[in-house]
Amino acid sequence: MKKKLLGTLLTVALAAGLLAGCNGDKTATDNTDASEASGNVAADNDGSAEDGITATTLNIAVQPSGAFIPLLVVRENGWLEEALAPYGVTVTWNDFESGPPINESMASDLSDVGAIGDVPTVSAIAAGQDNQVALIAAEGTRAYAILVAADSDITSIADLKGKNLGTTLGSTGHSLFEMALATENLTFDDVNLINISAGDAGSVLSTGEIDAVAIWEPNITRLIENGTARVLTYGGEVGLLGVNPIVVDSKYAAENPKIIDVLIEQYKRGAEESADLKGETLTNLAAYLSLTEDQVITVASNWDYTVEITQDDIDGLQKTIQFLVTIGNLSEEYQISDYIRGN
Repeated sequence: MKKKLLGTLLTVALAAGLLAGCNGDKTATDNTDASEASGNVAADNDGSAEDGITATTLNIAVQPSGAFIPLLVVRENGWLEEALAPYGVTVTWNDFESGPPINESMASDLSDVGAIGDVPTVSAIAAGQDNQVALIAAEGTRAYAILVAADSDITSIADLKGKNLGTTLGSTGHSLFEMALATENLTFDDVNLINISAGDAGSVLSTGEIDAVAIWEPNITRLIENGTARVLTYGGEVGLLGVNPIVVDSKYAAENPKIIDVLIEQYKRGAEESADLKGETLTNLAAYLSLTEDQVITVASNWDYTVEITQDDIDGLQKTIQFLVTIGNLSEEYQISDYIRGN
């Protein structure tokens, strides 16, 4: 049942998301075999609500982010499949490049659980998607940073005044710039903010088109180690907690609390394992994340895999909502505490 992470990332259509769960690789084959093999177990269990399980499948949407390394460890080792097999529940893993298509997958009932960042989390709920935060995958005070070119003469946040700043608009990087500028009583009116993709950060810094970028891991580690960039400030130094939740469809969670409890248990196991990555697990993670094995270890060390939902996490997500309202991405503020599992 060992799951390999070397699948093709799906970046477009929801139909492609469905194919990710049903492609012809080892994961899909194992899930099909497991479904057939567990038929008698499911029949014995009858999907009994008193067992906290009514579903026979769990569809999980993941993305290649260092924030979710524990979940990737769980998949690589087949722990979730093993834990849910006695209940007649099979697991399907759907790969996506980022949070927005994961939200689309969940909205279309192709995924029950999604591993996404703070902005996609609060944006989907604001749009009416019936999700709730099941656990905090990671906090990343050192996993978000403002970078400048390695030979840049910019040495302080104050030096950003009048400069060209690049980030993905509406992202956590956008929020990071706002928080950093505020420490020097600067606003976006004092800079030229330009929309870029995280993947273009290295090239725009190298050409001088952009003076500073706000991005996240694993891009930070890549650009520092290849000599392209250096860190001006980490997110935590200007108040960014960097909360990355794992969300679940509310109806699915209400009908299958036991499945979600098992997911959380196995995520904790993956978090513990992430402190000492090695062997085949490390090799496969490196391939999936497009990093060297040493870089995977560095990236993992920059995340705090907390699992539990704290008040600080709730406050961090609330700040994200407030920020998105400020820039006009959300029409009004709401209380994220109303969408925390168990609240």
